[in-house]
Formats: sequence, structure tokens, C-alpha cells
Amino acid sequence: MNGRKMSNNKFYENGLQFECQRCSACCRHDPGYVFLTKKDLETLAAEKSMSEDTFLNKYCRIIDLGGFKRISLVEKSNYDCIFWSEDGCEVYKARPVQCRTYPFWISYLEEETEWKELASSCPGVGKGPIVSKEEIEKRIAERQDEQMLTV
Repeated sequence: MNGRKMSNNKFYENGLQFECQRCSACCRHDPGYVFLTKKDLETLAAEKSMSEDTFLNKYCRIIDLGGFKRISLVEKSNYDCIFWSEDGCEVYKARPVQCRTYPFWISYLEEETEWKELASSCPGVGKGPIVSKEEIEKRIAERQDEQMLTV
């Protein structure tokens, strides 16, 4: 679990209300990283009909995290994700695990205050159907079970 442990008393015991509003705030305007897993690389390369090496050279960069390096998607000059367009995500069906599991990341689920703070930047928090505790934990596990690519 990446060295982080969740408390047994989870504020999301009864689930959390969330529905993506397709605002693209999580994919645009701010610098950031979309770290890839081996499976992400395979899926994205296939989606773009290219070899993994070609995909890496065209769409990825190496991020030095001090002690280890990871592979991330590049960004456009305005910090939008390389795959974001006016029509939304160009690779939505093949999007990386980091994107598929958002916003159900440990960093937002350790404390209820962090989840509530997320609502200021993610309009889907507090909207739509209740996502069950089981589904939330499935998304947490999916992200943690996938090994990020390192160089």
C-alpha cells in the first residue's frame, strides 16, 4: 500500500457521493504528473496504434523523484494533459489507472477534511449517486496494485 495505511474507522463507511461532471479540471490548467504502469503503457500504445517505444518517445517524459525515476505523460505548454481536447479525453477508454481511479486516492480519503477540500476543485464531489465503500476500496486497491513504471 505504498507505505500508507488507512484507518479502520473510515469516514466513507456508508459510501461517498461522486459523479464526474466532465469539467476536465483534473486534466487541465495545472502542472502535474500522470504516472504510467506497464499495463497503461501497453493499453495506450495499442489505442494509438503504435509500438510502446514510439509511444514513450512521443507522449512520455522521465520524472526524477530523487532516488528513483518514473514515466509520466507529457503535458501541453498550457499544462493540459497531452490527450485532452475540446471533445474531452482522446484516450478515455484506455486512460491510465491514475485517471480511472480519481478521485478515490488515499491522499483524499485519509481524512474527511481532505475529501471536503477536494470539492473546491472537483465539482463532482457531493454530486450523483453514492459510490459504495466496497467500490471505493476497489479503486484504491486497483491503483496500489499496479506497479508504476520506473527507469
